[in-house]
Amino acid sequence: MNIISYSPGGFEGDIVSVEADLRTGIPGVDLVGMPDTAVRESIERVRIAIKNSSFDFPGKRIVVNLAPAGIKKEGASFDLPIAVSILQKTGLFGDSSSRAVMVLGELQLSGIIRPVKGVLSAVIAGERENTFAYIVPEGNIEEASSSRAERIYPCRSLSDAVKLLNNLTENRFPKMPEIPSFPEAGVPVQQRYHTGESGSLSDIKGHEYLKKALCVAAAGMHNLLLFGPPGSGKTLAGSRLVSLLPDLDLEDSIEVTRIYSLAGLLKQGTGLVKRPPFRSPHHTSSMEGLIGGGRIIKPGEISLAHKGVLFLDETPEFRKSILQCLREPSERGRVDLARAGKNCWFPADFQLILAANPCPCGNRGKDDSVCLCSDIDIYRYWKKVGGALLDRIDIRVPVMPVDADIISGSKADESIDYRSLVLNSTGIQNERYKGKPFKRNSRIPAGEFANFIQLQERSRDILSKAVKKFSFSSRAVHSVMKIARTCADIKGNTSIVIDHDSLLEAIQLRRYGDRDFFW
Repeated sequence: MNIISYSPGGFEGDIVSVEADLRTGIPGVDLVGMPDTAVRESIERVRIAIKNSSFDFPGKRIVVNLAPAGIKKEGASFDLPIAVSILQKTGLFGDSSSRAVMVLGELQLSGIIRPVKGVLSAVIAGERENTFAYIVPEGNIEEASSSRAERIYPCRSLSDAVKLLNNLTENRFPKMPEIPSFPEAGVPVQQRYHTGESGSLSDIKGHEYLKKALCVAAAGMHNLLLFGPPGSGKTLAGSRLVSLLPDLDLEDSIEVTRIYSLAGLLKQGTGLVKRPPFRSPHHTSSMEGLIGGGRIIKPGEISLAHKGVLFLDETPEFRKSILQCLREPSERGRVDLARAGKNCWFPADFQLILAANPCPCGNRGKDDSVCLCSDIDIYRYWKKVGGALLDRIDIRVPVMPVDADIISGSKADESIDYRSLVLNSTGIQNERYKGKPFKRNSRIPAGEFANFIQLQERSRDILSKAVKKFSFSSRAVHSVMKIARTCADIKGNTSIVIDHDSLLEAIQLRRYGDRDFFW
């Protein structure tokens, strides 16, 4: 029986073979194969855990090899595979079979197995290598079972793992835990899982134009800029958009769950993440925190927002270098990290929402207020965002304060069910783009435009005039057409020919920020 484990490294990671050899000589353990400090320390945990589990630790010279040797092994998940490899060589359970069994888990000194990170990615990687069975910590069983792989078994202690390996050697296969359906039918969303969301669009009072813009942005997964004076409702609006989004499908759910597992953010006892994530990092965040990386490479905020929303409040307060790093991932849907001796990648297909004041003091464009900022102050303030990133923002919405009597009203206007409009629109897109590598209007590549978006002669004239008036770039023209496609979908127009009303609405949603400002 071949014992294998897993070493995280970006989104994919590597399968690691764990081999042990016992020979005569001065008792001791040599661990080879580029282990990091945490893996080297595992030897003492393994030694004590084996003794406390009523097994004999061999008094021989032991060599444990982690192959391939050229990959650095990190983390505490190698404790259990090292322990069972050593016990296998003592003859505690058979080793005649050539089957590969993946073993994951951190050992306490008592022999109890602790949950580890990256279990779902490990099982998926094992499936690619035709792994026979999987032994995972009890606290990771829901996560591991989400992969739908065969023969996944939970273990609470080292003793349980040895018993299970004996059974597998003798072709006795214990019953696997039941795999939950996806999604759980008939169970309300808030009872199925923690959504990570607070409130809904009904929390926003007034701002009817803003709500319609949020609906369009959510339906087509369009990037969004909200600008206006402080206290006008930008942060509230940005944080509520995710409540409009539909649940993740199975493929996207597995990807998001893998990312959260690799980051160590998947709570114990939880399975797949089924709601689009919402991430709102502070403007003091570091490059590694937002983009990913670090000494031990981990996914950043843009990957944690995969298939969900990345909300940057007070956008111009972020460092310019960090903001400019968002340009490529926002278009490619992934981030590639190049580090000394290691190249890896993470998915990063997120919807970007930016919120900003119109100027450093925030009063420009506000009635009965005085702006104390000079033109150069405003130029420097917006220069941090930069034209290249701003050009990738499809929808730009000015947000102004609403009247006090509207805010103090008892209830927001709920005459329009925006979430239903979004769900109907995304359903149309799912059907339209079936079999394509993209699912939303904002992700239509330039080469596919003719297949899904066509303009009548009158609409082409309108767009041509808008390009001259607002100085639209080529990317902006494509953006307007994508927004128009979404506006038509919301109306239920499934024809590839876009009506001119939808085009006019798209131009209005895109117009601000390229040449002039709202004020």
